[in-house]
Amino acid sequence: MIELAGRGWRVFATGLSFALFGLAGMLLGLVVLPLLSLGVRGRERRSATTRTVIRHTFRLFVATMRALGVLRYRLSGFERLEREGMLILANHPTLIDTVFLMAFVKRADCIIKGALWQNFFMGRVLRAAGYINNDQGPQLVEACIASLRAGNNLIIFPEGTRTPAGGALAFLRGAANIAVRGARPITPAVIRCEPPALGKEGRWWRVPPRRVMFTIDVHEDIAAHQFRGAGQSDVMAARHLTQQLQEYFTKESQRYA
Repeated sequence: MIELAGRGWRVFATGLSFALFGLAGMLLGLVVLPLLSLGVRGRERRSATTRTVIRHTFRLFVATMRALGVLRYRLSGFERLEREGMLILANHPTLIDTVFLMAFVKRADCIIKGALWQNFFMGRVLRAAGYINNDQGPQLVEACIASLRAGNNLIIFPEGTRTPAGGALAFLRGAANIAVRGARPITPAVIRCEPPALGKEGRWWRVPPRRVMFTIDVHEDIAAHQFRGAGQSDVMAARHLTQQLQEYFTKESQRYA
C-alpha cells in the first residue's frame, strides 16, 4: 500500500512538474521577454541575459522535481565545465537531459529542432536566446563552430534523439564534424538514469517503482585531432571519430548498469 501510494504521488508530482515547466515557458515569453526588450540594450546582451534567465529557470525546475520526490541526482566532474568554448557531447537516455545540462552549464548554447523554433510560446524564448536552429542545412556546422569561437559552451546529443529502450547508441556524424572542422576537443558528459524513466518509448506517467537517480559524469577532454590520420580528409576523420565516440559512450554508460 505504501509503495502504491508513493508511486501515485510521483505520477502526480511528475505531471505537476511538467505543468509548471510549461507555465514557466509561457511567462518567459509573455512577461520576461518584453521586460528584457525594454531594459536591456543590444541584441547580444539581451541574448546573454535571456540565456541566464533560462539557466536559472531550468535549475529551479530540477530543484522542484527533487523537492517533490520525483528524482535525485548526482553530478561528478562539473568543475571541468567552468570554462568557455567547450563542445560538450552527451548521451540522451531521458526527456530532461537537456534541461539538466543547461541548468548547470554557464553560457550554454544548443541546437533546437525546427518544430520548437516555431512554437508560439517557447519559440519566442529560444529565438531571443539566440540558440541554433537545426534547419540551417549545410550552414549548421559553421554556425556551431562560430558559437564555440564566440566562447559559448555548445551542448550536443550525437544520437539526435533519445536512446531507444534497448539502450543501443547510434551516433550521427554532425557532432564529430564540428569537432574535426572546428579543431575542438570534446568534453564528454555521460548520463545515466536508474531505474530507467522518461525514455524514448515511455510515457511520463509510467513512473518506475522507486524514485529515479540521475547521474551525470563529466569526463576529461578527448582531443579530436588524434582520430585524424596522415593526409586523412575531414569526412573520414569525422567518420572515424563518430565510431570511437559511440564505442566510448556505450562503454561508459553501461559501466555501472
